[in-house]
Amino acid sequence: MFSLNIICIYYDFSNIENIKLLNTIFNKSIILHMFKEIGIFVKEDSAQSTNNGALDSMISCILNCESNLYIDESSNYKNDNVKPLSHKDLVEKVDLIIVFGGDGTLLNSARQYLDSQIPILGVNMGNVGFLTDLSVDNFETTISEILSGNYKIEERNLVSAKFDENHLYGLNEVVIHSGAYAQLMRYRLSVNNKVVYEQRSDGLIVATPTGSTAYSLSAGGPIIHPSLDVWTILPMLPQSLSSRPFIISSDENVEMELFEGPNDSAKICVDGQDDIDVSYGVKISISKMKKTLKLVHPEDNDFFEACREKLGWSLNISKS
Repeated sequence: MFSLNIICIYYDFSNIENIKLLNTIFNKSIILHMFKEIGIFVKEDSAQSTNNGALDSMISCILNCESNLYIDESSNYKNDNVKPLSHKDLVEKVDLIIVFGGDGTLLNSARQYLDSQIPILGVNMGNVGFLTDLSVDNFETTISEILSGNYKIEERNLVSAKFDENHLYGLNEVVIHSGAYAQLMRYRLSVNNKVVYEQRSDGLIVATPTGSTAYSLSAGGPIIHPSLDVWTILPMLPQSLSSRPFIISSDENVEMELFEGPNDSAKICVDGQDDIDVSYGVKISISKMKKTLKLVHPEDNDFFEACREKLGWSLNISKS
């Protein structure tokens, strides 16, 4: 007589780390396309262009990876190999959104698909492109690797602003400003119900690490690595010479109380969207959202390489 003990192991094959672990244990290569049902999101002026050669070519590369492609039926981009679906059907069907455009296009797509928590992969067809890190030139090789399971998912925090009955959120930053060129407004800033300062300035920027390479960078803020869970608080052209940007944990609760300014109301803007009026006397509560944006990157993605390329850090100034 002998006994046979059988151990059953359940693995979630949607997790690439589990697949790699099984590869190591059994010394075998498990071929599994992580993303089979893929939605695409196209920058509108690209969709309306008469020359879609580069975009069509990249679509063909995805199809060669034995994936199915879908697009929101409201999009102007048309391709016989891409099936149009309603927004509701699309979010229920796809397990990845590939965005063709720049960072602004990716931000627009994030607003549409955040509630469904679908991972987003960005292809840079714009200018700077910190979020859209795939290039057109190496697209075929990179997309093949990603769809074969060689990728990583990075979760980016979002910032939320609430006042009156309004609830705004963004990936980059919240900007509260006077609404008038070169004119100051007076406000009080508090963190966790403790007053930081009361001052006059053109406004205030609360930026996430993602936003540290966007508007905050142009306003003189520091570059923050996206792995850090912090915010930059950056006054815009303050009257006080001692007022400087500072960094806080994004787990803190920030409150901005508006007192007076040059117009009847101040303005609030999130991620470069349209300004919204904010009455003086109102308190704006700023906090971290529970939901995160899931970005798909190639395994060799390097934030510092992106900085060198996008910001010109690798230039040899001795030869200029």
